[in-house]
Amino acid sequence: MVRRVLGDAMRSLNVSESCIADMLLAVSEACSNAVRHGGPANRYEVSASIGYGRCDVRVADNGSGLPSMPLRFPPPDTENGRGLLIMRSVVDEISFGITPGRGTTVHLRKQLAWENEEPARSRELAAV
Repeated sequence: MVRRVLGDAMRSLNVSESCIADMLLAVSEACSNAVRHGGPANRYEVSASIGYGRCDVRVADNGSGLPSMPLRFPPPDTENGRGLLIMRSVVDEISFGITPGRGTTVHLRKQLAWENEEPARSRELAAV
């Protein structure tokens, strides 16, 4: 559902498909991590805003927290462990808010690229 709402919002503002694909990949990875590591009941919250030429998304869970950003991709035969590096490679900024016992928030930010450079309509959208 997150991918659909965010993708539709970005498309309505004429954001380029490659920019949308990058942001949706990063958000999918963040949501997957929230389900996998987010604590009991696999509950998490996503908030997004588009404005000022960028997209900001926060994915918050109730898990124990992120230990650290990996320095490199795991070996090819490893099944997991690439999500944070994938996110880092497709967004402009990634940061983490970790509150022990209360969870992790992943903040993703990407400067938007447009399908065409002519501003046909306002490019501001309220937060979702």
